[in-house]
Amino acid sequence: MLLALSGPQSTLLAELSQRSGADISLRGNVIHLTGDEGDVHLAYRFLCGAAELAGRGHELGKDDVARALRGLRDDPAANLVDLLEEAILITPRRRAVVPKTRAQSAYVESIRNHDLTFGIGPAGTGKTYLAMAMAAAALMQKRVKRVILARPAVEAGEKLGFLPGDLAEKVNPYLRPLYDALHDMLDFERVEQLRERGQIEVAPLAFMRGRTLNDSFVILDEAQNATSEQMRMFLTRLGFGSKAVVTGDVTQTDLPHGARSGLKEARDLFTGVEGIAFCAFSDADVVRHPLVQKIVVAYEERDRQRAAERDARREARSEGKPEAE
Repeated sequence: MLLALSGPQSTLLAELSQRSGADISLRGNVIHLTGDEGDVHLAYRFLCGAAELAGRGHELGKDDVARALRGLRDDPAANLVDLLEEAILITPRRRAVVPKTRAQSAYVESIRNHDLTFGIGPAGTGKTYLAMAMAAAALMQKRVKRVILARPAVEAGEKLGFLPGDLAEKVNPYLRPLYDALHDMLDFERVEQLRERGQIEVAPLAFMRGRTLNDSFVILDEAQNATSEQMRMFLTRLGFGSKAVVTGDVTQTDLPHGARSGLKEARDLFTGVEGIAFCAFSDADVVRHPLVQKIVVAYEERDRQRAAERDARREARSEGKPEAE
């Protein structure tokens, strides 16, 4: 238990001390906290929750500390178990996948309770990874017969036709992130075995046409690059005993200029429809490298400035005023 709380060479305690502001030391079998009362209380709340999670077999890493402390600071009544208890258990030999933020916990809960869930937000917020974890867990626990993962094969500045190989080899780069997530959760040999049996299928969105997907867990990733027609086609594939998750970032559409994103249209059409859940993520939910959060914020600020400039030019034109250079 003590090793789980302190981490290898007390790295977890050192991170907790730096992030909380409390002075933390390990003397024998006792963890001592000193410093400002608020900082000590924050670190104590973290350690109490970490001890309970360690008793359940969950491991915490350095990356978990900052996100957990942010949640504890935001809500004085919250505890670490409430923030991280929605663990996704895939196989007994693999570490559980645990939501890192409140939005991620709400997302996992929505997937559990709805047959169709939309996860919309910036890159790095865990939308695809958590959906993949839920799908893998459902397959391993035999709650579905197969997992189907789809992505639109839309170029982001590169042309598909210039890539080498046949069609399967051309689309493979678009599907690589899905394979990477799968291999992070299941042994490589197990993934290949499930693929050969047809229990895991990774395919371009266009390959979904004409199919009815029963007893399946279906994920559509990068859905902002699906056209309105493709989104309609995908959503009407859902069969009995199936669950679907649609993920995307509406600010990163790679569709041709003037084409309407099927994800944006679906959000407009289905928000408030019973049985369909929409989960929004923000830059506060980014769980990749800390720089990713800063990058997301910078781009969002630039987009706001550009939108304000467009509105100002539009207003100037409507009033007949000369536009600013």
